[in-house]
Amino acid sequence: MPTTWSQGDYPSMAKRLNPAAELVVERAHITFGERVLDVACGTGNAALLAARHGADVSGVDIEPALLAIAGERAREVGVRVHWHRGEAEALDVADGEFDAVLSVFGVMYAADHEAAARELARACAPGGRVVLASWTPGSFMPKLGGALGPYLPPPPEGSLPPSRWGDSDQLDQLLGDAGLRIEASERQRVALGFDSRYDAAHFLIDTAGHVVSERRRLQGEGRWTDLLADLSVLIAEEDRGRGSRAVLDCEYLLTVARK
Repeated sequence: MPTTWSQGDYPSMAKRLNPAAELVVERAHITFGERVLDVACGTGNAALLAARHGADVSGVDIEPALLAIAGERAREVGVRVHWHRGEAEALDVADGEFDAVLSVFGVMYAADHEAAARELARACAPGGRVVLASWTPGSFMPKLGGALGPYLPPPPEGSLPPSRWGDSDQLDQLLGDAGLRIEASERQRVALGFDSRYDAAHFLIDTAGHVVSERRRLQGEGRWTDLLADLSVLIAEEDRGRGSRAVLDCEYLLTVARK
């Protein structure tokens, strides 16, 4: 069943986030013939990079449309990846099947953080590594969620913020309880550049399926212009560009953990 991830132009955002996937794969030290799992793989950024290192790669995501795009990208670059539809909280893989388990801005959106962390650990072979990229609390992407939240359906009751995965202390406990030991954490940034703040606002909306899916309702309620106004205020506050060009720095936590 399709999700809201298919209702916006998320692939365009994924292209902008590829530098983070490159760094995750680099820190994972993927070697030829290793078994690698990309959890919540989206359009396949990390999975494709790992496959180009000669790894035996599987990618899992909840959204069929994104998996279809990932499959097409794999064919275009001439690599083989095993794509599967599934949830991060219940991976259809064997215990200890993978030498490296990766997730780039993916597993952090799982509804049940503890279950997802346990699945990362379960999929990882003893001595293997788990490498994650997650937005840090207070950085641009969580602020974006905060600005848009009043206009969108509420999250499931009892759910925790995805940026919990970007808090080094909380992540240490979360992964530690699952049987993973953090070896390294570092803050990194992805810069999103635009010709103008106007372009930035429309890009952020058009690539967010959960916002696109609510546009008609909000327009009917007369609240769409309010959403645009709040988004414009956030962009103005966060813009680090010069002149008319807008630059939004998106900070994330890059974490390497060991089983």
